[in-house]
Amino acid sequence: MKIAVLGAGVVGVTSAWYLARAGHEVTLIERQAAAGMETSFANGGQVSISHAEPWANPATPKQVLKWLGREDSPMLFRLRADPHQWAWGLSFLRECLPARTRANAAQIAAINRYSRARLLALRAETGIEYAQQTRGILRFFQDDRALDEAVEAAELERLQGIDLRVLNAQECVALEPALLACPEPVVGGVWAAADESGDAHQFTQELARLCAGRGVQFRYGRRIEAIETGGGRVLGVRLDAGETVAADAYVVALGSYSPLLLRPLGISIPVYPLKGYSITLPLLPGDVAPQVSLTDSAHKLVISRLGDRLRVAGTAELTGYDTAINEVRCRAIVRRTFELFPQAGRPQEAQFWTGLRPATPGGVPCIGRTRYANLYLNTGHGTLGWTMSCGSGAAIADIVSGKKPEIDFRFLGV
Repeated sequence: MKIAVLGAGVVGVTSAWYLARAGHEVTLIERQAAAGMETSFANGGQVSISHAEPWANPATPKQVLKWLGREDSPMLFRLRADPHQWAWGLSFLRECLPARTRANAAQIAAINRYSRARLLALRAETGIEYAQQTRGILRFFQDDRALDEAVEAAELERLQGIDLRVLNAQECVALEPALLACPEPVVGGVWAAADESGDAHQFTQELARLCAGRGVQFRYGRRIEAIETGGGRVLGVRLDAGETVAADAYVVALGSYSPLLLRPLGISIPVYPLKGYSITLPLLPGDVAPQVSLTDSAHKLVISRLGDRLRVAGTAELTGYDTAINEVRCRAIVRRTFELFPQAGRPQEAQFWTGLRPATPGGVPCIGRTRYANLYLNTGHGTLGWTMSCGSGAAIADIVSGKKPEIDFRFLGV
């Protein structure tokens, strides 16, 4: 079949890869000049299979109340006159109920595990390189109570098949010696040895190159104006300058912008942008920075070594489609980074970035069929877009091909 994939972020490119691998003729349409130039450009760099607990969990509402009014808080709600934001926020609160959190965590864990298997197979098949590190991810703690809560949560995560190991302070420092530089000592941590890290932007661009080698056609620099329908099917995708691209099937992988294109078709999906920030620090010989990917749970930050750079990313800001960089939030990340690692480069050299994560209230992405016979979705992955990308790309390729996906997941319309 001829397939049009809309969006060339990491999810769109992995979708194109698996569709082409299944024998389809794929065209990928992207408004930017290259692949991976928006949300996939400077994310936290973690392939976090162990991160199955959604943002919406029983502890979050209390935390958000504590952070109200703080411009540098890990999670910031900017209320707007936007009914979609209010509806998303109310749904988020509902997903914080314990039973909903457990159900969502099971879904997230299932696709995370499947996605890791697909990533390992992809790397073995292609030899793709993206500054990957396979040393696991360590969630570290500097507070005994927070560590105790994490240990309790780890026990629940193990029930989802996630391999986690609780480490004491000495074991954390042995795993990542840079933690010894923290002025406030680490009291312990939870290590996920199977997790990975790397440069998602490099991965996306390298996979796009491999896609081109399989015959995928890339239409860069073309803005999608509308999806045209008739008779219960999609007839084509209208681009800027009046051009229409026709195919046998269409996959929407436009991240946060997916609902804007779908609403005129009468399709409502619970996806809303959750703005995140990152800083990137160039490193020189002699700088003391971690090699193992870390998660600073207290500040909702992730830290990844990307060759001669250090990437620190996190925070969540519910502020609509605003993509302006808030320097207060970026400088808060810089401040925390150098509180932890005083010799991790030079603060004044930090490069700031922001991107819109396509979040669903419960953290479970929207993958599968729509009410239009030839229109499919692969969007709403939130903070786990790269983690879930290979799994969701392989699954959507199966669904489009008329096959049952390998994993037990709540696919739309399947």
